[in-house]
Amino acid sequence: MRKLCFGGSFNPVHNGHLLASRAAADAAGFDRVVLLPSAVPPHKLRQPDMASAEDRLAMCQLAAESTPGFEVADIEMRRAGPSFTIDTARELKRRGWDRVSWLIGADQVRQLPTWREPAALLREVDFVIMARPGWEFDWHALPAEFQRLSDRVVEAPLIDISATDIRRRVAAGERIDHLVPTRVAHYIEEKGLFRPT
Repeated sequence: MRKLCFGGSFNPVHNGHLLASRAAADAAGFDRVVLLPSAVPPHKLRQPDMASAEDRLAMCQLAAESTPGFEVADIEMRRAGPSFTIDTARELKRRGWDRVSWLIGADQVRQLPTWREPAALLREVDFVIMARPGWEFDWHALPAEFQRLSDRVVEAPLIDISATDIRRRVAAGERIDHLVPTRVAHYIEEKGLFRPT
């Protein structure tokens, strides 16, 4: 069974994450998407409305249980400090994965050379790049070794859902049940997540 890793803060996980990653996985020939919530997302260290790692993991588990073709790995939750992709990829290989395939959004391509140990990432991870219809990028703006990723782009549907908007809606008392899986919406309500303090 071919598995495609999809990491993120998932604050919260939402239908856009699920629909787009499933479409990308199908286009690239993967059977399952593995959600990997970050314990401490390195690019969001000071985000004031970040739900706890435990809550974000629980929401991912609820989403995966109710959505065929998904599973969750808690590897990054078990590590101290910021969650770096290279560390997770190495841990997956220690656990017996032959190859690690990792889904990233097209908006992350430009930052990829700044990720921890970028040269090692290219050696140890097979990236799949999820692009919205009509997305264009100047591949020559990247270092030469990253330009080969241009043949790893798959198109995903344009889904206008954002975690930022979901958190805003919750804080304003608006409905979100059409934006997240039903069990995730119930969890957010029961736990009082994203509400003003």
